[in-house]
Amino acid sequence: MLMKCQKSLLWISVCLLVLAGSACTPAEPVRYEAEFIGLFDTLTQMVGYAESRADFEEQIRHIKNDLEMYHQLFDIYNSYPGLTNLKDVNDKAGQGPVPVDRKIIDLLLFSLEMHEKTQGRVNVAMGSVLKIWHNHRTAALADPATAQVPEPAILKEADRHTNISDLIVDPGNNTVELRDPAMSLDVGAIAKGYAVEQAAQAAEKRGGKHLLISVGGNVRAIGYRSRKPESWRAGIENPVDPDNGFLAVLNIHDLSVATSGSYERYYEANGRRYHHIIDVDTLFPENNYLSVTVVTPDAGLADVLSTALFCLPYETGLGLLESFEQTEALWCLPDGSLLESPGLNTLRSDPAK
Repeated sequence: MLMKCQKSLLWISVCLLVLAGSACTPAEPVRYEAEFIGLFDTLTQMVGYAESRADFEEQIRHIKNDLEMYHQLFDIYNSYPGLTNLKDVNDKAGQGPVPVDRKIIDLLLFSLEMHEKTQGRVNVAMGSVLKIWHNHRTAALADPATAQVPEPAILKEADRHTNISDLIVDPGNNTVELRDPAMSLDVGAIAKGYAVEQAAQAAEKRGGKHLLISVGGNVRAIGYRSRKPESWRAGIENPVDPDNGFLAVLNIHDLSVATSGSYERYYEANGRRYHHIIDVDTLFPENNYLSVTVVTPDAGLADVLSTALFCLPYETGLGLLESFEQTEALWCLPDGSLLESPGLNTLRSDPAK
């Protein structure tokens, strides 16, 4: 599945602990790693501290199964046997209520809440517009010589079918209805982070304490690195020069980090670059920033806000950010300079560590 707003990869820097034990002191958990590719069409990486490899692998198996379930339910491009997912909901637009899994209901309720809280900057009903950009990008990547930019008139016509009030979510009956037959859902700005958060919460309920999950750069830290209260370290990729260090390295525990960037998913036409983050007002890519990174406890919220802030002027975005507790952000401007929220500095890692 190719989601709209695949976030820029955050390279995770994890410091190894020097373990010292004695006959009277329990040994510290051991660090393990795992990774796999395919879910949400991206790389999933997990790092954790566990008493044994078997214990770690058991935790990873559950998390992978959870993520795979969300991947299939939230897919807008593929159907799966015996499963009604968002592609099926889109295919039945204008045909009445569609019974769905409760997890889809919860995602869409969260999406409606985020639409309101971001003043409409993140709208899962934008599928008709985003599909046009997706098709143009896919064609351009397959044959760059034929790359084209969508006609504004075609985008405006598609935008007539993005009214989120035409999305009817009925939690009592577990149904979803798209009242407009030309409407379609695209949850790319929300689904990956939301799935990471749900999988992390499930892992915590199973007793997970020292885990770091990264799905295509949507990062969620569960607890500290080990029994000692030492934070995980997350490096924010430098979009100007990825080989020349990070924009910042952050200390995180029980926090999420997500980045929206213009420098990884794009195509070129007529000498200009067109990335995948589409402004809901202009219906074209917004170019105020190279990337926006959000740090907050909830991975779903981090995913949403990194997209919303990317399409807002800095001062407006900062005002939006202040309406959420324990939430900070870092903006990278086209010239490589940085802006940040006032509290981000408290999360910065000491370069000497």
